[in-house]
Amino acid sequence: MRPWWGWTKRPLYPIGAFVNRKPAYDLDGELLLFEQKLPKFFARVIDWVRRPTSRLVRIPAGGLLVICGLLGFLPFFGFWMLPLGLLLLARDVPAIEPPLARMFAWINRNWPGWAARKTTD
Repeated sequence: MRPWWGWTKRPLYPIGAFVNRKPAYDLDGELLLFEQKLPKFFARVIDWVRRPTSRLVRIPAGGLLVICGLLGFLPFFGFWMLPLGLLLLARDVPAIEPPLARMFAWINRNWPGWAARKTTD
């Protein structure tokens, strides 16, 4: 039976039925893909820093890079230090991991395009 005001209530849908969920990226998997595109020396350094035994080096170095990255407007420091420091801290601070995983997924998706543009110039 229809209510007297002319409209009916919509059927209830399960929560999240129409929500577009973003894919969950894995930082370790994205870093492995990224390491394969780097020169061997840099890939070995990244692999060593990501090991659990390197925690005493990783945390102070990451904190120092973040602080220096915030001072990137000064001549000696650069803004490139900030993402590198966050990457080092992501292993120990879980809240940083999802945004960095999305960033590295974006880099891994766009890397072939950058390489193609570089060779055609």
